[in-house]
Formats: sequence, C-alpha cells, structure tokens
Amino acid sequence: MSFLFPEEEIQADIVLIGAGIMSATLGMLLKELQPDLKIEILERLDTVAAESSDAWNNAGTGHSALCELNYTPERTDGSIDCSKAIRILEQFELSRQFWAYLVKKRMLPDPQKFINATPHMSFVHGEENVMYLKKRYDAMQQHFVFKGMEYSEDNAQIAEWIPLTMKGRTSDEKIAVTRMHTGTDVNFGELTRDLFAQLSSYEDVTLRLNNEVRHLDKDEDVNKWCVSVKNLESKKKYKIYAPFVFIGAGGGALPLLEKADIPEAKGFGGFPVSGQWLVCKNPEIIKQHHAKVYGKAGVGTPPMSVPHLDTRIIDGKAVLLFGPFAGFSTRFLKNGSLMDLPGSIQLDNIIPMIQAGIHNIPLTKYLIEQVRQSPEDKLNALREFMPTAAFDDWELAIAGQRVQVIKKDEEEGGVLEFGTEIVAAEDGSIAALLGASPGASTAVSIMLTLLERCFKDKINTDEWQRKLRAIFPFYKQTLSENEVLYNQISASNSEVLNLPLRY
Repeated sequence: MSFLFPEEEIQADIVLIGAGIMSATLGMLLKELQPDLKIEILERLDTVAAESSDAWNNAGTGHSALCELNYTPERTDGSIDCSKAIRILEQFELSRQFWAYLVKKRMLPDPQKFINATPHMSFVHGEENVMYLKKRYDAMQQHFVFKGMEYSEDNAQIAEWIPLTMKGRTSDEKIAVTRMHTGTDVNFGELTRDLFAQLSSYEDVTLRLNNEVRHLDKDEDVNKWCVSVKNLESKKKYKIYAPFVFIGAGGGALPLLEKADIPEAKGFGGFPVSGQWLVCKNPEIIKQHHAKVYGKAGVGTPPMSVPHLDTRIIDGKAVLLFGPFAGFSTRFLKNGSLMDLPGSIQLDNIIPMIQAGIHNIPLTKYLIEQVRQSPEDKLNALREFMPTAAFDDWELAIAGQRVQVIKKDEEEGGVLEFGTEIVAAEDGSIAALLGASPGASTAVSIMLTLLERCFKDKINTDEWQRKLRAIFPFYKQTLSENEVLYNQISASNSEVLNLPLRY
C-alpha cells in the first residue's frame, strides 16, 4: 500500500475523494479500462470504509429488491408495480458480475469474505397486509427474474423458515411470508477494503488517509481541477491537479460539491437522518435465525423506516440486528460536525430545502416520534418480529448517517428524494454521488453511468468497448428482457461467488 509524503503540488489523472465503496468501484473500473491512469485517493479518516460502507453503518447490505416491500408499491387501482424491483435486481446482478470477474482474475480474495447466501424474506401480519403480499407475490411471479420465490401463509411452514419470528405467537394470527433462498448478505466494508488493497498494489495509485480536502477550484489555464488538501497528521497543506475529480464521500459529498461551485449543483440540498440498531448479544439466539426478514413500513412513514430482522456476516461471524431506528442529527457523517447541515445552506438551495420540509411534514413527525422512543418502545417494535425477545439479550448501537437528496422542482419548489443521484459538470470534469438507498448494492451500475457521462471521449473507443465487454460480456443489453441470457449470467456469477443457483 502506497503512502507518499505529500509534495507541494501533485499531478494526477484522477482524484477520488472518499474511501468508500463508490470510489473503490470507480477506481477498479478505471484501472481495468486504462491501466496507465495515475490515481490519487483522499480520505479524511485513518482507515477506509469507515462511514456508510462499513457493515455496522450500512442499513442495507445487499439490496436486491427481493424482500424490500417499498420497491413494489401498490397502485391506486390495487395492482402491484414491480418495475423498480426488476430494475434494482438487474443492477445488483451487474454488481455480482463485476465481483465475479475480479474473483476470477484473483483481484478479490475468497468471495465468502464479503458475500454469503442469506435468504431474503418479506414478513407481514394482518388481513390487509397478507392480501398485499399475496398480490405482490403473484405479480412478481409474472417475471422470470423472481423465479424461485416461495409464498406461505402456513404458520408451521413459516416456523421452519424463521423460528424466532413465530415462537410465542397464537395459532390464529394471520401471517404471510415470501422467501428467496438465493438472497445474499454483502459486507460492503470488507469488499471495499479488499478493493482498495488491490488498488493500492498499483505503483501509480496512492491512497492518502488522514488527508482532508479543503477546497476545489477549476484552474482554467491548465483545464484541471485544483484540489487543496490538508494532511491532518503533519498539518501540511498541498495541492493535487487533475482533469477529473470524483466526490464519493457519502454524506460529505454535498459540502464538497458546493465548494466546486459548478452550475449543475445549484439548488441541491441534503437532509441528514441518523440511525440506531438493536444488536443481539446472545449467541444462542443468533444461531436460531438465518435470514433477512423485512416488514412493511407504517402508513405515511418514509422508506428508511422499513423494519427488518437482519442476519449479517461481520468479521466471519454471524450477527443479528434489528432496526433501523431513525433519528435526526445535523451531522452529514457519523464522524462529521454538528455544523454540517447549517453550513450546507446557501442562497441557491434554501428555498428548495424549505419547500421540501413543508412537503414532508409526515417525515418530520416520524423522526420526532423515533427520537422520543424509549428502550421499551424499541423492544416492542422488535417483538413484532420476535415475540419472545428479552431486553437483556439486546443492546443499542449507533448506525451510520444518511443524507437524503433535496433538489429543485418546478412545481413543488423543492422535493426530497430517497434514491441516489449523480451530479456532474457539463464537461464531465467533476462528478459527485448524492443520496442513499439502494446505493452500495448498485454501485457498479451507478459508476458505469458515471463513466458514460464523464468519459464520453473514451467510453465509445474500440479499446474501452472491448475491455467493457470482457468484464460485462453483454454490456448495454437489458438482462431483464432476455430470460436465457439472464439465467446464464446469474448461474455463472453464482458459481464463481460460491452462491446457490436460483432454481
């Protein structure tokens, strides 16, 4: 791993700000497409993957739309819209394809370090919710990407799948569950560390930890960005000049994007949401549950409120989490400043932020209720999923920060969005990724989109097209429209990643 003492001025081809899954993915793609690129990676903390990419901070770990009910909303006519779920699952398969490629080239170690088979299940109770889940299941069965999904209202069958969830319930309780045995748990912290270990093995890639970006200015004389940096250990300041900069700093991306002062970033704001987990500390209970079990968000609550009882593999061991419980903090990062939110307010985004607040009163109400929850309230929420849960078996842990995107809207003035968004300069010289879910799971798709927007002169060359098709043999084809092709790629990826076949 290369740690060079900062010179006063450094010349590079690429600067990646933030050492998370997005920068790691973009860096690996760029080095595969053009190996001679000189890349500088800047991270203000003393380790990589310490914010949103860390397994304890990441609220998703493998969003593939198999169990997350907010990706399959019910239309006004009562039918189920599966379009977003299909798109996300296809994007997740693209991520799996890239990881499989890197494993085959021995650029990633044993895939079980970062990805493991974990059934994905949707769990509901009550007559109305059971009707919804059955309609969802029937709708999803119409598309081949969801083949292999199981549905049950049989309490005995469900008890075999998720015994902790059924123990202590009455036999007449109306419950329904869907199950996909091909679901996975992805430790994006481990994956990110492995990707940066590979990147750092290249002589022309430098990873600089404890280095904070202070300013971003376009030097029109040399047509490059000047990135002003401070080494937090030595206190020395230096500059990096590069024709392309990517801001992949999670919640810290918005303040850095504002420093770049590009027209395309005008009007963007951010709304930070903190989180907490209940973490099981009883090994005997952890052994009894092996699944990601997602429930249904309450009426009027945001997507981030979807509760789940979640098996994860962290440091090679199974852990069990429940949550997340949302809260409010003015920090944009877990290790950020209380001044992050007020410092991000500018003349060009203050109206969109105010309007978004007015239009999202239910979200404000929800966050207030979450902040006011007592430990007993949190335990009662867990008992919806695990009726026999005992307070002594669980402890509260702080999760990561999410910053939801606020943007201008002609009709509403400002809207709050719950996805991810690439904000790039017209000339493609700088780009930032804003937002959260599904985020990490679709990192490869997001970064391919970024390459198409910011490297237009390169991506259509014969050399880059040839290399892209070496990584993604059916690049630019819509896998969800070709069952034979989808099954072929999915089976190949599963074999390389040591995961079960779909059916």
